Amino acid sequence: MKRTTSSYPTILAADPSLTAFGFSVLQNHIVLDSGCIKTVKETKKRRIREGDDKVRRVSEIVTVLVNVIKKYDIQLIVSELPHGSQNAAGAIMIGIVMGIFQTIAHTMDIPVEWFSENDAKKALLGRISASKTEVIEAVEETFEIDINGPKYIREAVADSLAIYNVAQKQSTTLKILTR
Repeated sequence: MKRTTSSYPTILAADPSLTAFGFSVLQNHIVLDSGCIKTVKETKKRRIREGDDKVRRVSEIVTVLVNVIKKYDIQLIVSELPHGSQNAAGAIMIGIVMGIFQTIAHTMDIPVEWFSENDAKKALLGRISASKTEVIEAVEETFEIDINGPKYIREAVADSLAIYNVAQKQSTTLKILTR
């Protein structure tokens, strides 16, 4: 895989989810790209089994992520570590999104680091009890950007940038890559 000669790696930051997968691409603390990969359940519409529909949705996410990784020559992935679920379906979704990144990272030889939502809030706002609106506002101020779009896009992109922010402060891999 080709690597850029910049002294600072190009980083893909993510807020993984099967329904609204937020991502941001940054280099030298500048947002190069961001977005939200939205997938919806279409078992009835497509007349397919639930398992087949999950595979279709995973394929949509993987296709976008691999294209972004190749386009920007990503050298590090930082992601929110999904946590907790209230039912079996939620637990399955957590496993799916973790597996997506871990597999992409492994097969494309890109390091990946995971950070908790609470660590991201603490690094961004100094506390873990913060609303989605507070996170969005803090991210927009920190990165001097306006995140546009519906609420789910704003939240997903802001969460991915909050993960980038905590990685700047805590990532061991990033420290090694920027020596």
